[in-house]
Amino acid sequence: MVPSYSRKAISGWINYPCTVISHMMSENEMGYRGSKSTILYKYVGVKEQRVDGSWCINPNLIIMHLRCTLMGFERNYQIKIPSKQLNTNTKKFSTLHSPPKLNPWFVTGIADSEGTFTIMIDQNIKRTIDWRVQAKFQIGINVRDLELLLQIQQYFNGIGSIGKSGNMIFYSISSVKDLTNIIIPHFEKYSLLTQKAADFMLFKKIVKLMNNKAHLFIEGLHQIINIKASMNIGVSNIVKSKFNNIIPIDRPIINTENIPDPHWITGFVNGEGTFDVKIYRSKNKIGHAVQLRFRIPQHERDTKLIELLIKYFGSGVKEEHTKFPAVTLVIVKFSQITEKIIPFFELYPLIGHKKIDFFDWCKIARLMSDRSHLTYYGLNLIRQIKAGMNKGRK
Repeated sequence: MVPSYSRKAISGWINYPCTVISHMMSENEMGYRGSKSTILYKYVGVKEQRVDGSWCINPNLIIMHLRCTLMGFERNYQIKIPSKQLNTNTKKFSTLHSPPKLNPWFVTGIADSEGTFTIMIDQNIKRTIDWRVQAKFQIGINVRDLELLLQIQQYFNGIGSIGKSGNMIFYSISSVKDLTNIIIPHFEKYSLLTQKAADFMLFKKIVKLMNNKAHLFIEGLHQIINIKASMNIGVSNIVKSKFNNIIPIDRPIINTENIPDPHWITGFVNGEGTFDVKIYRSKNKIGHAVQLRFRIPQHERDTKLIELLIKYFGSGVKEEHTKFPAVTLVIVKFSQITEKIIPFFELYPLIGHKKIDFFDWCKIARLMSDRSHLTYYGLNLIRQIKAGMNKGRK
């Protein structure tokens, strides 16, 4: 359970130094399928993204990304940045600027929120049986958090590649060897807590079949299709039209009983959580009131997980969406925010832009603790901070 803290704990929650770096990248156009909003608001079962082309970052030079970022990834270059340029002073950068390795539970948490386990089956006349099977683990986040994605790649020993599509970047691993030796062992040891764990279990079955070369024979392909039919959004219409005897296997039922580690929460909130501010009309003397809100939305199939989080924090309520299959953990009580939520994320810090939003949220909490939100000056200051948070941050 999260310990309680007095309001004195927020005495230092203001004036956090932070620098915002704009990551401007120009790469080849790529298509992808699915998004988080698709899960919660368009009735699609599980997001499933596809990146058809990608630019790669040399995993051995992972710390040199700052140089690339400041250069805008050389948007006018027709080819990738020359490797000689990246090799300059590698040891110096890795010694002085290498971030600490991510906590493994943090990695699982962000995979629970932003990761996908995907099996792609498409026709390919170059293959013996005219069909190709590809397994892919992928994490997609906003392009402004490139540094976090690089840290995740570093955590997984530099395997995989990073690609960009629109304002999203994707870390992808499709090597059967890497999936077998690195990705699958991680999630076997640090288990997923959402219903995504069921997709992982089915994904693991298919990767095992691929290791045994079953996907190169029609019998093995039939096995894979039956498993794939129970994953994510099932099989494509093309596969359905060509294989009319598909029998989906039973999908595993996930019953998460507890939160195993607080770092999982931080990783999950880094992807799914929001720290926002509501300013609304009031009958007080300045005509407006301020409310801090901490929220975590999920598909309704993970209702039990939301209830576990409420129990873990000892605060909050579960709100059910009236139109869509979604539930949200909501905490708005000021004492719960200052005594539980803020101290928790001070002990287990967020990463990237979500951390900066949290810092701004804490500044507003300090102003409210000092009752500055009841003055015109304080309200205007809160408006300014709010305007630069979340989607308003440039």
